Amino acid sequence: MSPAGARPLGDPVLRCEDLHRSLGQGEGRVHVLRGVSFAARRGEVYAMVGPSGCGKSTLLYLLGLLDVPDRGEIWIDGQRMSRDDDAARTAARCRHLGFVFQFHFLLLEFTALENVMLPMRKLGRWGPSEMQDRAHALLASVGLASKTHRLGNQLSGGEQQRVAIARALANEPSILLADEPTGNLDVRNSAMVFELLTGLARKNGQAIVVVTHNPELAARCDHTLPMRDGLFLT
Repeated sequence: MSPAGARPLGDPVLRCEDLHRSLGQGEGRVHVLRGVSFAARRGEVYAMVGPSGCGKSTLLYLLGLLDVPDRGEIWIDGQRMSRDDDAARTAARCRHLGFVFQFHFLLLEFTALENVMLPMRKLGRWGPSEMQDRAHALLASVGLASKTHRLGNQLSGGEQQRVAIARALANEPSILLADEPTGNLDVRNSAMVFELLTGLARKNGQAIVVVTHNPELAARCDHTLPMRDGLFLT
């Protein structure tokens, strides 16, 4: 399930230059990001690490086009995105980005299959039977072939997060962004979910950027990016 028309492995698919972002109002306004530059290549896994409040999640939200920088530029697959309007940013998120968060954010009244099909329905690239076939294949790839018709609230925490990974991969994104993807799981499930996430991304030739406080998980990534006070340490 490699992305159609994908660029070669190792080619930068996500890049930012001199990103600045301040949050808050008045005297409480904080300069969270202070000129961050970064590039992520296909088939490689990047771990952003650092103390709480150093800017990791703020940067991830900017890279995911969920927020707009005060200054600086972001490119996805060679296209500058940082100044596009909301409609263009939403379309780019749907085409290029997959998200996995600490909490799975499944629709618990929907089945695992239906949850994985949701992004595909929004993108509109495949017909109903193709979407269903893709969702079945993705759930099988995360070890949930036998639980496709289970409701979200009938799955364990580890299973729910595996459904979230399958959902993040649904539209063949170029980039996976993960914010503490194992932070709500026990040790065994953390290791399993992390291996699934990074293994599938490498297999599919996707760049993956992970925010984590877990040094063991960070050490298993291709690149570790320590951050402090809104900048990567060099």
